[in-house]
Formats: sequence, C-alpha cells, structure tokens
Amino acid sequence: MEIRVLIYEDNKMVRDAMQIILNGSAGYCCCGAYADGNHWERDLNGIKPDVVLMDIELPGINGVELTRRIRERFPEVKVLIQTVFNDSDKIFRAICAGASGYLLKTDPPQKYLEAINEVYNGGAPMSSSVASKVLRFFTHHNVILVSPDGINYHLSEREKYILHLMIEGHDFKSIAALAYISYETVRSHVKQIYKKLHVAGRTEAIMKAIQQGLS
Repeated sequence: MEIRVLIYEDNKMVRDAMQIILNGSAGYCCCGAYADGNHWERDLNGIKPDVVLMDIELPGINGVELTRRIRERFPEVKVLIQTVFNDSDKIFRAICAGASGYLLKTDPPQKYLEAINEVYNGGAPMSSSVASKVLRFFTHHNVILVSPDGINYHLSEREKYILHLMIEGHDFKSIAALAYISYETVRSHVKQIYKKLHVAGRTEAIMKAIQQGLS
C-alpha cells in the first residue's frame, strides 16, 4: 500500500523535485502538489492524503495556520513541516498547531522518505538539530503547562484577539493591519499581554495561551 502525500510548497523547483522523488520511490505516491493552501479543504476532500508535507512559509495562509486548520478538520491526516528555518519560535508554533514532525529543507531526500513513513506509522520525526532546539527550549523556559483552577488573567477582548493573531503566526505589522490599529499600538497591547500573563516574550505567551485556552 502506497503512502499518499500532498505537498504544499511555493517554490516550483523544490515542489517538482519532491514530486519526482516521491513518485520514483516504492511505497510512496504524490497525490497533489500546490504552491499555496488557499483551497486546502477542497484539496484534502478530493485527494484524501495520508500525509501533508507542509512548507511553513507559504503565501496567503501560512504553514502554521494551515496545519492547525487541517488537523482540526481532518484529524486523521498527519502533517510534516518542512522549512529552511530552525528557530525555536517557529518550531514551537508548528508543533502546537498539530504538526506531527518537523524537517529542514537541507535534509537529504532519504531523510524525507523515512520521516514520511515514520509519521504515517504514528511517529514524530524531527531533524537532530530541531530536536535539540526543542529540548533546550523546554529546559530553559519556565512555562506553566496546566492552568490553576479559576485563574483569570483579565485580558481584554482586544488583547485576546491580538494574542490569537500571534498564535496564527502574524508579526506586529500584519497584526496592525488586521486589527486596524497602529504598529505602536500593537506593541503597547503586546507589552500588556506579556505583563498580564507573567511571561518574558512571544514564545512563552503563545505556549501559555494555547495550553490554557486563553485566545
């Protein structure tokens, strides 16, 4: 039985190369490849993939948000993130969005095939450099993972909305445009969010918000 793989990758050269590798490897089948995920629901309904190979930096809906939507609508589909980035913030957001694994674009083709097979069979593959970053992140960040009963951080509706946009991966400039406020106003709101949540930065705020359902 072949593992059906759907690719979301905006670089045509990379996308075509992935298709060739998958279709030329026994046990794998590229059932679709797209430059963006703007029609993701139609794509998945029609193609019915087992695994989605997801570029984190897609135009339109970014890879983190697209991963979240896919996992909510099609929980049986595994998502394997692939990107040129390996910073802790992107790693964390992708994992919290429901990604089952994380690869770097510098990994060799055989590593991709092994990762797809592993995630299809219930594993959670990660490049060694990514795994070490995740381990260091959880080692060095003191973040509450379980919300104390009845705690109220007194976030305003505007602050909750901005926090939601942060979780989706938007930067301050993008948040300002979506919320119809200035860049400096976004900075001011975010500063208050950090203060109320008792966190030091963006990644801790996102982790706490997701774990405690604050946005």
